[in-house]
Amino acid sequence: MELSERQVRIVEIVKDSSPITGEQIAAKLDLTRATLRPDLTILTMAGVLEARPRVGYFYRDKREPSAVLVKLRQLRVGDFKSIPAAIRADMSSYDAIVTMFTQNVGSLIVVSEDQALLGMISRKDLLKAALGKTDLQQVPVGVIMTRMPNIIMTTSDEPVLEASKKIVQHQVDTLPVVDVFIDEHGDERYEVVGRFTKTNVTKILVQIGTLGQ
Repeated sequence: MELSERQVRIVEIVKDSSPITGEQIAAKLDLTRATLRPDLTILTMAGVLEARPRVGYFYRDKREPSAVLVKLRQLRVGDFKSIPAAIRADMSSYDAIVTMFTQNVGSLIVVSEDQALLGMISRKDLLKAALGKTDLQQVPVGVIMTRMPNIIMTTSDEPVLEASKKIVQHQVDTLPVVDVFIDEHGDERYEVVGRFTKTNVTKILVQIGTLGQ
């Protein structure tokens, strides 16, 4: 697990001063307890720290991840993917906007006739085109979309945790879920079989959080 600079500092403080309360850690970092709470939750879930009620935080030499983290590592994208919101590259940009609103999505996956991944188009792409005073009814999606190979994607067997990291690191709201295949020319191509989004991640967290309630 790669820790942020602040999380590394928290771990150092706990190592030197455990048991130590969240308020005491916050004071050492000159931060509020609320600001620190997400970091402490992550470090506890990852098994780096142990939290004991009314006592404080301890550093764990033998790291054992929490049950929630263990469960997250077991989940696969294919179990939670949604139906792909896909369009063709020759669709007009105006019709793409209409499709985006009617399907209530932030990005559309652009595919060929055989569902091969060609690109992605987002609200930002369409907004840039509109600001340029382009006639969106005359401009096909293929002209303004982000093209392969510059598309961040996932597969059905990728862990949900790894796919979620891609969403955060690349600041996208949708990952096309693909199966890899070889076309008649021997080239590697990607068949779109779904999409994995921020909404999927939120639903997964809600499901895990409500288990046993």
